[in-house]
Amino acid sequence: QAARLALEAAEQELQKLAENLSASRQLAAEDLGKKVNGELAALALANARVIVEVSTTELSASGQDRVQMLLQPHPNAPATPLDEGASGGELSRIMLAIEVVLATDQTPQTMVFDEVDAGIGGLTANQVGARLKALADFHQVIVVTHLPQVAALADANFVVEKSDGTARVRPVSNEDKTDEIVRMLGGDDKEGAARRHALKLERAGNVEESTS
Repeated sequence: QAARLALEAAEQELQKLAENLSASRQLAAEDLGKKVNGELAALALANARVIVEVSTTELSASGQDRVQMLLQPHPNAPATPLDEGASGGELSRIMLAIEVVLATDQTPQTMVFDEVDAGIGGLTANQVGARLKALADFHQVIVVTHLPQVAALADANFVVEKSDGTARVRPVSNEDKTDEIVRMLGGDDKEGAARRHALKLERAGNVEESTS
């Protein structure tokens, strides 16, 4: 009898703790979703919404919740799991938004972003570059990019070249970095508009670094 009563009391306490944990997770999920969605407009995903869904599942050592991230690409679309409803570029930008929101609460780590600039340009490219640079204040960030706006903000640049089926990676800095950014801008001159633009992008990155 005593053992049964003790078991029932333990089960009730476990259920209470699980419910408290669920409530905390629900609040955290709503807060995370709100902050991430606040980042998406500047990343060319203004109509998209990330939903952090907390649903009840079988009670286990980690609680009674199943947490899943969903993407609603526009208001009239259904929300689907993030890994099913986003393209590679969209997924990279969403992950960038999530990492920016969580950056100060994480242990420093190495992050790799590929195709984060897919299908974007202009002001959005500037916004992506600024967020990557901000993220680099807390983590080591490696970015594969074809956008000069992003490359100009990097602390270290490497060019990947392929020849006869062989890839070669070489570091570029100073004048070589500027030359590469000019090439990314589509220019081939030494004194023209493309070079002036490249130097302006590099100066903007240096100013931002010195004031951060």
